[in-house]
Amino acid sequence: MLDEELSRLIPSLLPRLWRFALRLTANRHDAEDLVQRACVRALERPHQLQEGTSALSWLFSIMYSIWISEIRARKVRAVNAADWQDDMLENLPDPRAGDPENDLLHQQIIAAVGALPDPQRVVMLLVGVEGLSYREAAVALDIPIGTVMSRLARARITLGELFAISRPQRLPKGVKP
Repeated sequence: MLDEELSRLIPSLLPRLWRFALRLTANRHDAEDLVQRACVRALERPHQLQEGTSALSWLFSIMYSIWISEIRARKVRAVNAADWQDDMLENLPDPRAGDPENDLLHQQIIAAVGALPDPQRVVMLLVGVEGLSYREAAVALDIPIGTVMSRLARARITLGELFAISRPQRLPKGVKP
């Protein structure tokens, strides 16, 4: 991809990059820094975008790599990361929501996804929220596709248990519902 093409494409990807960064970092200022650093790195190294890889997936990969490095650096510096708090997020009204029950459910889902272990949370965000394919998520995270599938399955099971989603029970033979 040419430098000019990438420069024109990045602004259209910013909302998705911002959303992923915000969920990844759970902090508005960290998310802003992360998006900026990822965009700068991408613009400095457009030649690293391999043919056949989506620019969005590549940017998610850059962003995730930068974030992992930041977490490691924070541990070395012994700085505690801020705890996830919904009040740290800017709540933008969803014009479709309007229903307090839906609002509450959305908050519960966001909290449940935020409580997942980091590897599961990141995969859930990339596949479930950002709509990446398993392969694109695997490329973005530099892990095997089977690991993506496994983490996503565990995340879904955990979320299902949290929301007490029951599976249909099989009735014994001869018993009618």
